[in-house]
Amino acid sequence: MSTLEERHDSAARTVSFVMAVTLIGKVLGLYRDRLLAVHYSTGPAANAFFTASRIPRVFFDAVFASAIAACFIPVFSEYLEKKGKKEALRFAGSFLTVVALLTGALTLAGMAFPGPFVALFADYSDPQTTALAISLTRVMFPTVLFSGVAFSLVGVLQAQDHFTAPALMSAVSNLVIIAYFFTLDGKLGIYGLAGAYLLGWFLQGAILLPPLRGLNSPLRPGLEVRSEGMKKVLLLMGPVMVSTWVQPITLAINSRFGSRLYGGAGVAALEYSSNLYLVIAGVFVLSVTNVIFPKLSRLTAGGREGDFQNTVRQTLRLTLFFVLPMSAGLAAVARPLISLIYGGGRFDAFAVDITASALSWMSLGMAGYALQNILSRAYFARQEGKVPLLAGGAAILVNIALCRLLTDRLSVAGLALASAASATVYALLLFVPLQRRGEGILDGPALADLAKMAMAAAAMGLCAGALSEALAPVLPAGKAGELLSLGLCAGLGVVLYFLLTLLLRVEETGLCVSLVKKTLKRG
Repeated sequence: MSTLEERHDSAARTVSFVMAVTLIGKVLGLYRDRLLAVHYSTGPAANAFFTASRIPRVFFDAVFASAIAACFIPVFSEYLEKKGKKEALRFAGSFLTVVALLTGALTLAGMAFPGPFVALFADYSDPQTTALAISLTRVMFPTVLFSGVAFSLVGVLQAQDHFTAPALMSAVSNLVIIAYFFTLDGKLGIYGLAGAYLLGWFLQGAILLPPLRGLNSPLRPGLEVRSEGMKKVLLLMGPVMVSTWVQPITLAINSRFGSRLYGGAGVAALEYSSNLYLVIAGVFVLSVTNVIFPKLSRLTAGGREGDFQNTVRQTLRLTLFFVLPMSAGLAAVARPLISLIYGGGRFDAFAVDITASALSWMSLGMAGYALQNILSRAYFARQEGKVPLLAGGAAILVNIALCRLLTDRLSVAGLALASAASATVYALLLFVPLQRRGEGILDGPALADLAKMAMAAAAMGLCAGALSEALAPVLPAGKAGELLSLGLCAGLGVVLYFLLTLLLRVEETGLCVSLVKKTLKRG
């Protein structure tokens, strides 16, 4: 086996393992959301809870996640490559201290003055829903501090190619919330749920401590804010922050517009659909980006530009090979999927309809979501923030404009479409500068293959949708019938997409066949 093939196999095994672990967390997240849907549906308590839980997440994602994911890991990797582990950990200790102090200050502000934060994210006509959202926000705001510490530790682990514990984080928090529903929800209600949410985030950070000790990576507090590493992070943070605002700010904008729909139920519909969307898209996309980002950072630090470009190119192609059929399939079977996962209890047919509508239109942006995650990491690994800054700002403006234009015409579907368009615009604005400066991220044959993938995915989606409609009156009503229908549609979709890409001679199909053969040969 060649060295290149060995690298591909190693990367595939790592990504596959991370995907499997991440999938466990995402499935638990879906079950958590199902329990929430059955108990609270799209009613006032659910809308208030989703608003309150989104506020600290958006502030963390928009301010601190960018510094950790996009700034800290490249600089930390550079330290490991050029100055050794001791100096790298010293820099990491200072960074962790600064993040803890800043997130702690933001937490205190959010707990003391939750009202203005809620006003930014929701415009409920019901004052009781607003009051409940304010109270729940005060309870859940410490997640900003917990997530800041947790994701700083994630950065240290991932930069050293340790991905298992970070991938398990969501599983831990989801198990806490699931346990709450089965034990204390009847007694404590929505306030107890907020407390369980907070406990889950605390435990996410706690499970990262043992692997850090196992890697012999002791972190000690420090405040060397004038060090070379801290200066680089601070210089990168401004542009990077704006570029990473796109997704959280898009969700926040859409949530505010959604609070005006269906008596506030648009908030819950968008949250349920977004969570399911991120399970399907995020398991694969985020697993890939979490694995390749430290690698890209090391390639940059080592001056290996050719390997850098090849890694980006191969990652883009393989990601789109899987994401395009996911997008088409999700749009085709959105309603039976929502009904299967969330339907029941207080989650009635109306809730199913509006949530499925949001999911169907949101899925059109899945390719853009995948591309923006990969391409932004390519820029961040090089410690470049200007292009992501401008692209992110433009994408946010596109989302706002489309929300204003489409909400009255298409309701929650318009908000989902605005989100999909924003993600696509962001991806294109990241892609074009790379192509123009001659990096060859995608050449003519690659673009031709992508067109073939898109055609095969579209054909697959149409067939899956037609089959779903044909099966609806034939199969028995209830969960068993929905599960059977989705299984048949998914099976047909996978086979049809594979055959079409094989007939069209898409390179990635041949790689999949080769990988399967090697796996079977090894036993």
